[in-house]
Amino acid sequence: MINYDDFLNKNVVDIKPSGIRKFFSIAEEMDDVISLGVGEPDFLTPWHIRQMGISALEIGSTRYTANAGLLALRKEITAFFERKYGVKYNPKSEVIVTVGGSEGIDMCIRSLIVPGDEVLVVEPCFVCYKPIVETCGGKAVSVVTKNENSFKLTADELEAAITDKTKLLILPFPNNPTGGIMRKDDLEAIASVIEKHNLFVLSDEIYSELTYGSERHVSIASIPGMRERTVVINGFSKTYAMTGWRLGYAVGPAEVIAQMTKLHQFAIMSAPTNSQIAAIEALRNGDGDIEKMLSEYDMRRRFTVNAFREIGLDCFEPEGAFYVFPCIKSTGLSSEEFCEKLIMSKKVAVVPGNAFGDCGEGFIRASYCYSIENIKEAIRRIGEFVKELGEADGNKS
Repeated sequence: MINYDDFLNKNVVDIKPSGIRKFFSIAEEMDDVISLGVGEPDFLTPWHIRQMGISALEIGSTRYTANAGLLALRKEITAFFERKYGVKYNPKSEVIVTVGGSEGIDMCIRSLIVPGDEVLVVEPCFVCYKPIVETCGGKAVSVVTKNENSFKLTADELEAAITDKTKLLILPFPNNPTGGIMRKDDLEAIASVIEKHNLFVLSDEIYSELTYGSERHVSIASIPGMRERTVVINGFSKTYAMTGWRLGYAVGPAEVIAQMTKLHQFAIMSAPTNSQIAAIEALRNGDGDIEKMLSEYDMRRRFTVNAFREIGLDCFEPEGAFYVFPCIKSTGLSSEEFCEKLIMSKKVAVVPGNAFGDCGEGFIRASYCYSIENIKEAIRRIGEFVKELGEADGNKS
């Protein structure tokens, strides 16, 4: 009898499965479930982008590209950064095209972190950062953002978490799950702390184009002194509704991108060719598509926030991404209990807040990247659920 514990990597065995996927899997096995759980746009990839991908297949563009990606795409990525944020990158040495933004995050962390390094992870946050750090032998240190601070990272919070072993700060803004963002003055305040302690930054900006109001996203790479100590991760999944195309990218100093490309060579070879060709079209001619989707998301955002407040759940108003993070502490249930009872009794799937870090306990994440009809019905059912919980408590007393 083989004892597989003798063979398996303990660092991997100890990783907990994604708390997002748990409820997605439950929902898949039930009928008539409305899921607000997964952050996947309900829009189709715009036709002109799909058409370019189809055309690439039809003309036989099916071979490997350069490891770092098509140079034409890397040039479009650098042009995008220059016109959006005023930051210039060399397309030949400071850009790598990856299989989704997630691969870029993985390659960046693995290129930087060795056993004993400490990595500051701003929470609540997406689920992948800590496990990757831990598989590298690093120590992930939570830096908790607060509702009362609009879930922004403050300079004081950052300063308090730094030790002599801290090497990397992971900055996930616009934020999944809270929808919090960092304005220019917020970034300038933490930049001085980053420089003071000689830290490197991984800035996950996958939701950069999904911000609301007159002030659009500011990349930390555009703050003086930050470009040379930052790798920015971005991609096409959220911005252009291209989740299944699996395409992302990283931009940063040539010295770091070179090491990421080395890992990418051995693990992946190159990102899908027809996806890269479609992405060129997205960057060249997709700004109008972004604005249309952003307008629809904004309408859903305002409706969803108000609807949660009307059913008695305090809800921070997100300024980016496409999630709300309502507080469910008033129900007396833990995040896990709330989500489990909700899906079983009302067939609505949301994600417990503690899936995004221990500090998310007492919250749930709901996505508004679904149709307004689904959102309305889901929140109607959640309202019923919350009311029934209150009535049950009243009967007990």
